[in-house]
Amino acid sequence: MARRLPPLNGLKAFEAAARSASFTRAAEELSVTQGAVSHQVKALEDSLGVALFHRERQRVVLTEAGREYLSVVRDALDQIAVGTERLQRRQESGVLTVSTSPDFAAKWLVNRLSRFSEKHPEVDLRISATTNYTDFARDDVDVAIRHGDGEWPELDVQRLYSERLFPVCSPKLIAGRNRVVRPADLLKLPLLRLEDAKNWTRLFETAGVKAPVGPGPVLNRASMLIDAAIDGQGVALARTALAAWDLINGRLVRPIDVSLKVFNTYWIVCPKAATKVPKIVTFRNWVLAEAAEDTRRLKALAS
Repeated sequence: MARRLPPLNGLKAFEAAARSASFTRAAEELSVTQGAVSHQVKALEDSLGVALFHRERQRVVLTEAGREYLSVVRDALDQIAVGTERLQRRQESGVLTVSTSPDFAAKWLVNRLSRFSEKHPEVDLRISATTNYTDFARDDVDVAIRHGDGEWPELDVQRLYSERLFPVCSPKLIAGRNRVVRPADLLKLPLLRLEDAKNWTRLFETAGVKAPVGPGPVLNRASMLIDAAIDGQGVALARTALAAWDLINGRLVRPIDVSLKVFNTYWIVCPKAATKVPKIVTFRNWVLAEAAEDTRRLKALAS
């Protein structure tokens, strides 16, 4: 049910006038004219259907109804002031809570936490890994890294990567007799899959390979899939963002230069009203710089 609330300006004018017993002093406090205070109080009385003041020559005196209402209004304004101060302190403090998916946390963010801490020791970073999108109005979260199409008009949104989906494996897996020269050679190796083999089928069709994809281990998290590939258990299909760290550090290689375009990717998001909060600016700039450096180094590996 919708709340039935009186005009906020009228409440502020009423409380200030009641405290000072003067419309003139209330106007000075609120930086408006005495006429504006009088008008706002009269509008409040009209909306309530009750007189809040007795108007006398040099002052105003609360009616009995006005005295009762003042205690309610004062408590409400005090709670709003305390809540606002707490929120502002939180925004300005060093604690920064970041929400992201378990896959992005495991394969991208956790690997780089020490680098962020060394550069920005003033920021107390807290990571919340969840499969649910953050509700910034409800959750105690400052900024999030989301996977999707970027269509969140209520948020400030910046893309991290232009992503592809491609095969990756441990360099040891394709040594010697398991050397991969053409896409069809992948069929000789265990093909790890994320829930089903649809993307493998698409990849082979793109590469002009019509042989059916055989059975292989099935996992339900992309981070588990990549870790299994690092361990030499087979070849996985991985996204740019999630594979970047392990490719750059040599734990994974791309056995063949074939890939699929993907439409969803990772974005760093926050409420539009919070885009200039210093700790959010610091974290966002760092994440974007890390992603740009990944892109540069991955291009260097491919050349």
